[in-house]
Amino acid sequence: MRDKTWVSALIVVAVVCLAGVPGRAQAQGSSQQPSGDPVADAARKAREEKKTAPKPKRVFTDDDVKPANSAPASSAGAPGATPAEGTQKADDAEKDPNSEAAWRKRFKEQHDKIDKAQKELDVLQREEDKAQVQYYSDPTKALMEQNTRKDINDKQAKIEAKKQEIVQLQQGLDDLEDQLRKSGGDPGWAR
Repeated sequence: MRDKTWVSALIVVAVVCLAGVPGRAQAQGSSQQPSGDPVADAARKAREEKKTAPKPKRVFTDDDVKPANSAPASSAGAPGATPAEGTQKADDAEKDPNSEAAWRKRFKEQHDKIDKAQKELDVLQREEDKAQVQYYSDPTKALMEQNTRKDINDKQAKIEAKKQEIVQLQQGLDDLEDQLRKSGGDPGWAR
């Protein structure tokens, strides 16, 4: 009885497998439709992929977009200000040294100087790190550098000078904040 169950199970599995083969062969034949010419098949496939591919999104460049105004951005006193307001605030800064625009301009210049010096310091420190692991193919040069460390010492001197410059710029910023406070200006102008 057990053997009959196994035999009937195998027959059912075989019938199910064979029933799916003609449908699968027909599906493959209808989708590919080989014509015998590989170039034609490739062209047909490319056309079908092109139909199903999504359209690319439009990319805007500076040439596509016209500028909103002809006034440079640096003349504007505040973000979102109209060109007339920006030139008016710039004129106020020149006329009244204690105006908000004048103080903001001074602080912006000082912050820009500090940022520039900090970036230069970062570059110098990377160069020094590179010099620490420098390999010289000329044995004479390698021996001289190993004994004198001239390149490394020069880079360290430049780094120390740049650090001193940053300290002086920070002190200038602190002095500027003190001047703003003494003149009765709003501390928010320093930001």
